[in-house]
Amino acid sequence: EDKDVILINKPKGMVVHPAVGHYSHTLVNGLMYHCKDQLSGINGVMRPGIVHRIDKDTSGLLVVAKNDAAHQALSAQMSVHSIHRVYHAVVYGNLKEDEGFVEKWLGRDPRDRKKMAVLAENAAGAKYAYTGWQVLERCGNFTYIACKLKTGRTHQIRVQFASRKHPLYGDGKYGSRFKGNIALQSAGLQFVHPETGKP
Repeated sequence: EDKDVILINKPKGMVVHPAVGHYSHTLVNGLMYHCKDQLSGINGVMRPGIVHRIDKDTSGLLVVAKNDAAHQALSAQMSVHSIHRVYHAVVYGNLKEDEGFVEKWLGRDPRDRKKMAVLAENAAGAKYAYTGWQVLERCGNFTYIACKLKTGRTHQIRVQFASRKHPLYGDGKYGSRFKGNIALQSAGLQFVHPETGKP
């Protein structure tokens, strides 16, 4: 933490900001207690300082802006995909290649609005999503991988790998036989510091 940004290692099961059904015990509630009034106001009172989010069931790194100038600088980097985000995941099955990428168009599942799905490119609400991946370790019927995101769509990694018949371990929503803690973590972030200009 410094005067411009704060990096958070979010635990699994914590919602990032208040929303319907989750008004307390969110990351933002903790940030407001810790930082008092030293958070960017760009996203309003419900999401002060929040530049990007990760799912409730995903653990790991987030960067939060403590002032408006830092927020604008980080948002600009996010919009041109220059913030490098690395996720670690465990998927079912043995991926044949050692590395590759997944390109899909994602949007709300027309049969279940609480889920995301792979859609046709020209479908209403479809958004382009790109994930590069690399095998870190092969563990029997599981593969431990690192994913690099160029885009940040809701449930992106989860939906893309499920569509390839390699759902994430523990992700019962998208095809895992075992429902529990989803094996997905935001493991790395690299960005240019808004004040120093250094990575």
